[in-house]
Amino acid sequence: MTHPNGCAHNINWNAEAMTTENSKVHILLVDDDRLVLATLKQGLSKMGYTVTTCDNGQDALDLYRNNPPDLAVLDVRMPGMSGLETARAMLETAYRPILMLSAYDDLAIVKEAVTMGVTSYLVKPIEANQMAPSIEAALARFAEVEALLKNRENLREGIEKNRVISTAVGIVMERAGLSHDPAFEHLRRLARDQRRTLREIAQELVQAVSIANDLARKKQP
Repeated sequence: MTHPNGCAHNINWNAEAMTTENSKVHILLVDDDRLVLATLKQGLSKMGYTVTTCDNGQDALDLYRNNPPDLAVLDVRMPGMSGLETARAMLETAYRPILMLSAYDDLAIVKEAVTMGVTSYLVKPIEANQMAPSIEAALARFAEVEALLKNRENLREGIEKNRVISTAVGIVMERAGLSHDPAFEHLRRLARDQRRTLREIAQELVQAVSIANDLARKKQP
């Protein structure tokens, strides 16, 4: 289906391809050469990828901002917004693997593309089956990066959670004259009775004590 903005979205692939993992992957393909677009779209679709095509950088960028694909393939030399300009704007919006296509093996362009975060650089003419290894490698590396970032975020949240709970336990120990384990059990029982998480109870206690301490300091001459 072709849209007025010069982009087309492919939603058809054969039954065999639908059973592959590729059918879950959405590729944004951008090239001002309509023949290249049609040829690569057909080849990638036969491999099971869901393909959206655009013939200019600005329309592609608009689509990317509204619904980032799993991977983008951009021609380097396009009228108006070049492939490198489009890639830079895309990466500023959301990080996704980007493959650059060019009929010229220009080392300066390759260096610039890699520096800005482009995943790979492929030289045209190229067929869809020749692109597949680069596409799969880029998707695999992206998945690894996402997993690392998720693990780091989970670790950060875990550390913060433990810090808040430890601070709350310390407050109960000081105010109630309890040792560590009874103070922790007191908070845990309170959370269970109120049907709330231990972290919520701990955070509320820490915030209340912090506010009380601030008020006490302000009353001091």
